[in-house]
Amino acid sequence: MDEQAGAHERLLTPEQVAERLGLSVLTVRDWLRSGRLPGVKPGGRVWRVRAHDLDAYIRGLSRESGGSEK
Repeated sequence: MDEQAGAHERLLTPEQVAERLGLSVLTVRDWLRSGRLPGVKPGGRVWRVRAHDLDAYIRGLSRESGGSEK
């Protein structure tokens, strides 16, 4: 069974994502709906973002802007 793997996956609310990205919650929800930001609807109604997906998205933004984080 793969239940244990899913149990350890951290899901963030759109509010948490907005705070981390410095955006409004409305913008985050728009990005989720459009597919710009990967998300899931585990209960079929509310959006959640996997923490590792958000980290990957942020890394991609750093690369696009030529971020030299050392």
